[in-house]
Amino acid sequence: MSKASTIDTSHLEPVRKDYMTNLKPARRGFITNFPNFQHWKPTDASAPGVKKPLNVYIHIPYCIQRCSYCYYHTVNLKGKERVQQINQYADALCKETDLAVEYFDLTDRPVVSIYFGGGTPTLMEENHFEQILNRLRQYLNIDDPEITIEAEPVTLTEKKAQMIKNVGVTRISLGVQSLNDDIIKHSNRFDTAKKALKAIEIAQSTGATVNIDLMSGLAEETMDTWAHSVNTAIASGVDSITVYKMDLYANTSYYKSIRSDQLDLPTDEQESEFMRYALDRFNQEDYRPWSFFTFTKGGMNVHKHSPSIWRGEDLCSLGSSAFGILGNWHYQNSSDLSKYISKIDAGELPISRSYEMNCKEQMIRAVVLGMKLVSIDLDHFQQRFGLRLERLCASTIAQLSDEGYVVLADNRLSMTEKGILHGDYVGKSLGKALLENY
Repeated sequence: MSKASTIDTSHLEPVRKDYMTNLKPARRGFITNFPNFQHWKPTDASAPGVKKPLNVYIHIPYCIQRCSYCYYHTVNLKGKERVQQINQYADALCKETDLAVEYFDLTDRPVVSIYFGGGTPTLMEENHFEQILNRLRQYLNIDDPEITIEAEPVTLTEKKAQMIKNVGVTRISLGVQSLNDDIIKHSNRFDTAKKALKAIEIAQSTGATVNIDLMSGLAEETMDTWAHSVNTAIASGVDSITVYKMDLYANTSYYKSIRSDQLDLPTDEQESEFMRYALDRFNQEDYRPWSFFTFTKGGMNVHKHSPSIWRGEDLCSLGSSAFGILGNWHYQNSSDLSKYISKIDAGELPISRSYEMNCKEQMIRAVVLGMKLVSIDLDHFQQRFGLRLERLCASTIAQLSDEGYVVLADNRLSMTEKGILHGDYVGKSLGKALLENY
């Protein structure tokens, strides 16, 4: 297969200065990537590969329910169509692996982590996971990686758990969201608190690290319902608890219901109080933050996949709508499932858009995403970019410190509890300073 011509980056827009302007301390506006997708350009595959540690993400776009708050592009599957479509999709993932390994020269890259995300990966069967993992092992250096699988509680049966154990999964992340039946009902989920707690027990029986996701700010949430979810999650003894803030998007059922006055969302002030309560309880029970939204019992069992990406390691992503990064080059696959499969069948990588970062953007990404990990090693930043972050952003760091969001000590810039409460605010503020002043 011949490589596409090298992409011409001369036309690429610089990252717009309004991306991080008018910042206020808030938990809304969760950052998933940098640079922002609005700056990416239509393209095909055109980036070189390098020999260094690699992370792998495999996107499974299928679900059996559409949660009221969900804004992602997913495909609902039921009955007999599920087996046929997932069989076809697993075949496509294997073909994409062949194409990506050759094109990006990934052979023998040592793999740090493999992450099955979704959607609902636990809709797949054991043969699908074996098929995909065996294809990866054919090309990559897979010795002892972290293997994570996302799961919906209603799909995690004892049989499925045995399958997960058989294929070597080391971490299970359960999308629980709430452990209050009234809140779950408003979210249009098939779960109940009882089913979720049973799924947690099943996940724990595999011996894998177990994380559960909670979502603060769901419709009709009160402090009483939120406290119940937090305390029930802690009492379950899971290794890790992640708290995401619910953000409202126009393509969700929540949005329509709220516009028609059928549901109420907590205010930003109420949601912040929910998070303050969670922080207090996690601290009391020795759940320590490795990011501003994930807390592990005793500070153990820290996730490898996300921190590796946020620190700048390579990510090879497979599947419809998946996005990856190799070196300074970001790419995303087509979100159109039929187009994704047809391009692969034609022997083409299904990449639909990409972005190549310049040096300044690499530094911005390092702080915007790096601060998700609660602190940044300033010596490591200097080793990577040849500059001292605390000098580049001296006035911003001083202001953040005076306002109680960060502490600068021992060659680390670290978030305080106030910084953790306000999510990406610190990272955005540092990114803005680099964008405007460097």
